[in-house]
Amino acid sequence: MDENYEPREAEAEATRNGKDKKKKKSWDYDKEIGRLQVELAYLQAWVKKSGARIVIIFEGRDAAGKGGMIKRIMERLSPRVFRVVALPAPTDREKSQIYMQRYIAHLPAAGEVVIFDRSWYNRAGVDRVMGFCSDKKAQRFLELAPRFEAAIVESGVILLKYFLTVTEEEQERRFRRRIHDPVRQWKLSPMDVESYQRWWDYTRAYDEMLRMTDSNHAPWWIVPSDDKKRARINCISHILQSIPYERVKFDEPDLGKRQKRPADFTEDRSVRHVVPDTTS
Repeated sequence: MDENYEPREAEAEATRNGKDKKKKKSWDYDKEIGRLQVELAYLQAWVKKSGARIVIIFEGRDAAGKGGMIKRIMERLSPRVFRVVALPAPTDREKSQIYMQRYIAHLPAAGEVVIFDRSWYNRAGVDRVMGFCSDKKAQRFLELAPRFEAAIVESGVILLKYFLTVTEEEQERRFRRRIHDPVRQWKLSPMDVESYQRWWDYTRAYDEMLRMTDSNHAPWWIVPSDDKKRARINCISHILQSIPYERVKFDEPDLGKRQKRPADFTEDRSVRHVVPDTTS
């Protein structure tokens, strides 16, 4: 070894090697997520042509990566076919309705995929832990949910349920990152803070939910999400494998010829407000 080779140089080299490996991993992820997004586009075309109805539910720990998962699914798709439903807290009127009523209104029609960013399972999670519903109502929900989902599946809807998990340590790391990063601070709600403090209350609630509502017609699929990129690849792959779609031939339109500029056309010289170029 060169006697002038100092520890600081060794550390710098190790850092460069680490960055190279990270860059390679990122490149592999980008390539794979791009491939899966192409397949999602094929799925979308099949849904439109076949009139399929699909419901995908995402539940899980706070900061487990549900939003990022849904974003990667929706990134290249039409919101007219793939629709995300993330309902706010119920209104006074909705509180007086049958619990499932406001969710039924969002179920898909022919040629639609509905992604629930949290769903009717709020009753078994946050509602129960935070005392927004009685334990008796939560227990009744857990008894009825499999029957409700059986009716959905029997009507011809494809129903997929995913539960994203994250360790205590990783959740805390993500929460602290939100605290210190201005572009992430909006993600940290008072409910997130409560979920952090009540980790074991939520653990008990989720364990019972998964046990009582896992069924042959609508099983829960667990997605370990400490590694967000791996979780996205695994989950999207599973979605594609779980739906019997086929590639639909794309009928290329004939663009024809663009009309010629009319001989009597004159440029409009009126003043227009143009956005300044800040890149030069």
